[in-house]
Amino acid sequence: MTRYAMAIDKARCIGCKTCLMACKVSNNLPKGVWYNRYETEGAEHEYCAVGEFPQLSMVSYTVACQHCANPACVAVCPTNATQQDENGIVFVDESLCIGCKACIDACPYDVRTLLEEVEPYADVTFGRPTAKEHMAGTVEKCDFCRDLIEQGKNPACMDLCPARARFWGDIEDPESEISKLIAEREYDLLKEDMGTQPMVFYLK
Repeated sequence: MTRYAMAIDKARCIGCKTCLMACKVSNNLPKGVWYNRYETEGAEHEYCAVGEFPQLSMVSYTVACQHCANPACVAVCPTNATQQDENGIVFVDESLCIGCKACIDACPYDVRTLLEEVEPYADVTFGRPTAKEHMAGTVEKCDFCRDLIEQGKNPACMDLCPARARFWGDIEDPESEISKLIAEREYDLLKEDMGTQPMVFYLK
């Protein structure tokens, strides 16, 4: 059995948003659509330190689909458009999606977008040739770049991180880098109390 997961090292992340842009361009996302978002831990605004001078700190990380082991979005989808594959990846079959937003309401992580319209940035297509076609009236989110995984490659956000703060792989393989990191390091899970069993681990 394979279960893909991701780990983000909050001690390494510098908040440069390179992963956001890599995802944006590689997936040829329309205007206003992002699969990832940047957050500063404990701060009301981006890039704001927390604490009292001189004891200040700033911890950066990104949030996308958590590819939960128990995804709330899958359970509520009335057309089976939101699915989970044999590797644990949660994805949307746009041919079945009716844009009802049930999955958006069910997801506790606010990482899904209803494409009310599809407005490209230019007349040319950016990104990888195998990126999905975007359809107005459907919901989209991060799918770990399933097409790249099928080609034996990493998700688009992985390879360009200048701080090497992102890790990805098979959590069921005890010899994988991500499994070893999770075993060795303390980590946080977002909204763990919701019972979704998120598969993105935030290393402390």
